[in-house]
Amino acid sequence: MKNIRILLIIITWIPLANAQRILVINGTAHIGNGEVVETAAIGIADGKILFVKNSLTNTIQRKEWDTIIDAENQHIYPGFVAANSTLGLTEIDAVRATRDFNDVGELNPHVRAQVAFNVESRVIETVRTNGVMLTQSTPRGGTISGSSAVMFLSGWNWEDATVLADDGIHVNWPASTQGGGWWAEPAPKSRNTNYQKEKQEIMDFFTLAEAYAKGTKTVEDIRLEAMKDCFEGTKRVYFHADGMQQILDIIEFVEKYQLKYPVIIGGYEAHLVGQRLKDAKIPIMLNRIHSLPEREEDDVNLPYMLPALLQKQGILFCIQNAGDMEAMNTRNLPFQAGTAMAYGLTEEEALQSISLNPSKILGIQKEFGSIEAGKSATLFISKGPALDMKSNQVTCLIFHGQIESTENFQDKLYQKYKKKYQGK
Repeated sequence: MKNIRILLIIITWIPLANAQRILVINGTAHIGNGEVVETAAIGIADGKILFVKNSLTNTIQRKEWDTIIDAENQHIYPGFVAANSTLGLTEIDAVRATRDFNDVGELNPHVRAQVAFNVESRVIETVRTNGVMLTQSTPRGGTISGSSAVMFLSGWNWEDATVLADDGIHVNWPASTQGGGWWAEPAPKSRNTNYQKEKQEIMDFFTLAEAYAKGTKTVEDIRLEAMKDCFEGTKRVYFHADGMQQILDIIEFVEKYQLKYPVIIGGYEAHLVGQRLKDAKIPIMLNRIHSLPEREEDDVNLPYMLPALLQKQGILFCIQNAGDMEAMNTRNLPFQAGTAMAYGLTEEEALQSISLNPSKILGIQKEFGSIEAGKSATLFISKGPALDMKSNQVTCLIFHGQIESTENFQDKLYQKYKKKYQGK
């Protein structure tokens, strides 16, 4: 009987927690779709945004709300989205036991990043306190790495944190060139003589997977089962590629297999074939823009300019952070958008590159990416503009209508030692 009573209490408490009505008022709301609402009032209930309006020109009944958050002189943003990330799949890069993103084998479409996601990651704490609230947890390695999943940076377990399970398959397209040197010791690149062979291996696997998806199966193959939705148009195919030759071949590949939702991750030379990409309706997840140029003849600031170049060509793109120490460096995602703003994007365009744009590319834009009525109440408040490292100071996090702590262990250590040595 005691256990039954406890269970009843838990069942009763859950809807009450979700039913909390929150009013965020007086802040500057950056909607995420290019609009800005000054002195905004944002109503939240049952995890959803009820309305976004100007509090000066609309009557707000304060007594109707359980919690009122006064964001005067502060900025309100939709939760930022970290696309193509190993965040939650690795804790300490130098410790093999904490890395869970690279499986053995070359063709692993059945490997699922979702079930390996660690909601207890201490790194996640430090990332979300800069406004990054969702991530596309992505496997690495092999020719086909596996299936990614879109996850909240909050939750009791990986099931609770899941926003979109198995959103797409990741294909590491072979490089068309090889060799080259470090930027300080440049060496000429040469053609990859195995390129056609490596490309054909991918085509052979997709041909087999397509036949499996359309045929009658007598024996189930878990690898090919994982590919079925790609041909049925309910699952994305993410191609990791940078070079122009790779991108052109991927466009042809997509047409051949009639893939409905292709995405290119990397896209260093995407701006050179912008019209082809626009015609093919293939979006780009740009490489980390805090990078050096890949070729000696490139402008030193080319990586910073790539977002603006794609924006001018009308290509849907977002900024992502794959690279060295990417999990911990995901906290810098808003500052990469800030750099893109300094090199050609407007502030709201830069904001979209890490909020609404990645949501569109991932297929979660109906719920996330902007602060609009009917969408998930996943947003944060910052003392100053969130794309500037000096003023990004998050004071409130709201995950699907639930207020979460903005503390992390780094803040706690800072306060601990500040208290001990203050005045010395």
